[in-house]
Amino acid sequence: MSQYSGKIVFYEGKCFTGQRLEVFGDCENFQDRGFMNRVNSIRVESGAWVCFDHPDFKGQQYMLEKGEYPDFQRWNAHNDHMGSCKPIKMHGEQYRMELYEGQNFTGQCVELCDDCPFLQSTGFSKNCFNSIKVYGDGAWVMYEEPNYRGRMYIVERGNYCLFMDWQAENPNIQSIRRVVNYF
Repeated sequence: MSQYSGKIVFYEGKCFTGQRLEVFGDCENFQDRGFMNRVNSIRVESGAWVCFDHPDFKGQQYMLEKGEYPDFQRWNAHNDHMGSCKPIKMHGEQYRMELYEGQNFTGQCVELCDDCPFLQSTGFSKNCFNSIKVYGDGAWVMYEEPNYRGRMYIVERGNYCLFMDWQAENPNIQSIRRVVNYF
């Protein structure tokens, strides 16, 4: 178990029924653990998690915090596909990130240290960010739409030179919030 572990339990059926898979750290492929890629309910017992609808940490991302999710609509999924997951690394409570208009940290820059439901309210007139730097201790969730809606991307400490580095299909980001880890 890594230092960034927690506990998450996946269930084949709705309302926590059917076959179950308990995970305490990175799980690259549910099928390797004898669990098919159909998940209809989830219990997060500790930690904050990023789950992916495909194996090998690929595809649509879902951020799940401590709590119960009795059906896949509760984590804003359109279907019951889930193939991999990992705990979100939390180092403490220091949050800071810089978002750049251009690739490789070029162009206009916006710095954030707190949640932002609509990035254009910061004075940045565009909604496209091609590179970011995440500093400090905390992880962030970036959303394609204002008010924390739409496709999400989880980023942790590090440099992301191009939007594809955080697995985005395009550079459109309109809201961002900090991940608060509950153990």
